[in-house]
Amino acid sequence: MYISEAEAGVEAPRVRDVYVARRRIAGVATRSPLVPSPSLSDRAGAEVLLKLETVQPTGAFKLRGAANAIAALDDAARARGVVCCSTGNHGRAVAYAADASGVRAVVCLSALVPAVKAAAVEALGAEVRRVGASQDDAQIEVDRLVAEEGMVEIPPFDHADVIAGQGTIGLELFEDRPDLETIVVPLSGGGLVGGIALVAKAIHPGVRVVGVSMDRGAAMAASLAAGRPVAVEEVASLADSLGGGIGLDNRYTFELCRRLVDEVILLDEAEIYRGMRALFRDDRIVCEGGCAVGPAAVLAGKLRLDGPTAMVVSGRNVDMDQFVAVATGRPVRLGDLVVAG
Repeated sequence: MYISEAEAGVEAPRVRDVYVARRRIAGVATRSPLVPSPSLSDRAGAEVLLKLETVQPTGAFKLRGAANAIAALDDAARARGVVCCSTGNHGRAVAYAADASGVRAVVCLSALVPAVKAAAVEALGAEVRRVGASQDDAQIEVDRLVAEEGMVEIPPFDHADVIAGQGTIGLELFEDRPDLETIVVPLSGGGLVGGIALVAKAIHPGVRVVGVSMDRGAAMAASLAAGRPVAVEEVASLADSLGGGIGLDNRYTFELCRRLVDEVILLDEAEIYRGMRALFRDDRIVCEGGCAVGPAAVLAGKLRLDGPTAMVVSGRNVDMDQFVAVATGRPVRLGDLVVAG
């Protein structure tokens, strides 16, 4: 049975933690620009602005949370080092933030992770450990390093300092545009939308926060619908960075999303494909599928806007062969599914 944060006695991240996070991550994470999208504004009939987290040194917003979590460690914990299990943007973020802070980092990967991804993490200063044939096997090594060597795990989303770090995007949004009426955020484990919504609702209680994900394997969307964290089958998707579970023992992000996210929109793969293509052709942005879901929701007619709207655009670490196929309108195979625009 799901137990809320209050029932479990767990202290959730607070708005003041986001302000602390902003000071901590200065000089590591970039204050990203908020730029207009004339094409999306014309399509939506309302002003649409893009929050370009693609300009982060690691290509995605994950750096904010990782940098804050590492900066929050005391000297003893820093000396023991940090560890995570991730093949994507979180692993890159932990590697980069740890290197910038002079902290040892280990990123555990299974044998199935392509060599180019492992090399990218190593290039950012982390030690890569290849363990087993699945992410579950790699997580076992993370757990061992925590138990036996005292390393500190930096989870990808369900962690108070990670959430506070991601919430710094919300501060920047309202500093740049105090008149925002809607914020549209890619929805995965909930650390990004939860952190942004936490601060956004405190600054402007009437702001509408919308989470967008794919319609297959969206764990947070399924959990919100069920009223508790649930497991879902992870399937191949153009928005692969939005896949994965939220944890049946989720401590923070489910509750934040349940309380603060006003609407969830789900997209099929063809809609995500068209979003990726449009961002490239109209706004000259190279992006992952998960990066394009906000614009894709507008193009699909699933998101109605009435006033100034900010969309978080995050994730440039796309497989370039796949991206070129999408940009040029060629079919893309996702397991048994062939997708085209």
